[in-house]
Amino acid sequence: MRSAFSILLTEMVMKIGIGLPNTVPDTTGEDLLEWARQAEAAGFASLATIGRVAFPGYEELVALAAAAAVTSKIGLFTNVLLAATRDPVLLAKEAASLDQLSGGRFVLGVGVGAREDDFIATERNFHDRGRRLDAAVDLMHRAWRHEPVGGSPLPVGPRPVNGDAVPMLFGGYKPAAIRRCARWGIGYTQGGGTAEALRELKAKVEQAWEEAGREGRPEIRALVYFALGPGSEEKARAYLDAYYHRSEIADRIPKTPEAVQQTIAAYRAVGCDLLSFTPTSSGLDQVERLRDAVGAEVLAAA
Repeated sequence: MRSAFSILLTEMVMKIGIGLPNTVPDTTGEDLLEWARQAEAAGFASLATIGRVAFPGYEELVALAAAAAVTSKIGLFTNVLLAATRDPVLLAKEAASLDQLSGGRFVLGVGVGAREDDFIATERNFHDRGRRLDAAVDLMHRAWRHEPVGGSPLPVGPRPVNGDAVPMLFGGYKPAAIRRCARWGIGYTQGGGTAEALRELKAKVEQAWEEAGREGRPEIRALVYFALGPGSEEKARAYLDAYYHRSEIADRIPKTPEAVQQTIAAYRAVGCDLLSFTPTSSGLDQVERLRDAVGAEVLAAA
């Protein structure tokens, strides 16, 4: 007979993912590869990247392609990639290539971006980025359907594994982000924030989904940072201050196994489908510490 705890896990399944430290300073290429191997062995459901252009770090699609090569089953996810800083035809080709190379394990999470330096670095207009993102996503879907685009007489890339499109999730807090989810996405991803904030966003996404006449329900994902073990809080503060210029973010991230468990419970109660814990340092002990904090039974149940 199953325990009450096992029954509860079955009824309230939420997958747990872990981020790659692709933007953490001093991370080596071998660190990323070994992190991916250990994350899959630990039972995490997905590996996620975050990313900017105007910040030193590994490019997200390249990092995930490398992770795909050393793993066989763990999901791969950009959480999120700033698509409005990219050429849409090339991004469609890259995403479809990664989708095929990973055997359909890849989900392309995108957002519009909020910091102008990323757009200055790529010589793209910051102020019309939302409108350009809409046009880009439409163009990418045409490319994935193998329609000639960009003046090319032939399709520009491989067909996605599902034959139709690379699965997409959209992040952001404006109505336009919710609209993009309902039109093109398989759901929504929250890039930081709280479980209670996700509750409200989830309701808006579900309403837009229904109004758009979509079948089923949108997938809901969320990102939280974490720092576990001696010295990890200091590393988190230094990293988050460099990345966001806001070291106080470290005040509210889980830093103990108990806080990890509380965070999981809060997001599970909201109805989150996948919660991705993003590292603030690249020490491989973080994979093991997070695995232990989450619990083998929780990872196995998802």
